[in-house]
Amino acid sequence: MSGLTRWEPFRRQMNPWRELEDMEQRLSALWGRTPTKTEGQKESISVAEWSPLVDITEDDKEYLIKAELPEIKKEDVKLTVQDNVLAISGERKYEKEEKDKKYHRMERAYGSFLRSFTLPEDADGSKVAAEYKDGILTVHLPKSEKAKPKSIDVKVS
Repeated sequence: MSGLTRWEPFRRQMNPWRELEDMEQRLSALWGRTPTKTEGQKESISVAEWSPLVDITEDDKEYLIKAELPEIKKEDVKLTVQDNVLAISGERKYEKEEKDKKYHRMERAYGSFLRSFTLPEDADGSKVAAEYKDGILTVHLPKSEKAKPKSIDVKVS
């Protein structure tokens, strides 16, 4: 029995800070951010392509799309409807790096984005309207008249 070696797969010491870092890396990966360590063990984060977050709601008259576009100028946003697809595109431009500022972390994403949505069958793409205020793009997509339910009176004889 002296030739047996004990196998210990979880031999590393428990370090609560290490466990927190591991959890942060896993959560960051879910949101498209990948924390990485550089040579000096300083953390940097590379952000994957970004796209604005949207909420889509519906009532009897229309579909409503609200897209978060923080720090994006109205001129840098484009809304199109083509071949039954609504597309929101644009660009968040990178701030100029100032020489007298020292950056410690930059997690916000910059660059071009594109979100596209196939229109529902009851939507009227020819009547799309949009407004932009305080970094929120609100798109109104009316429902077509033919899609609205109609009430018919039944006469009893």
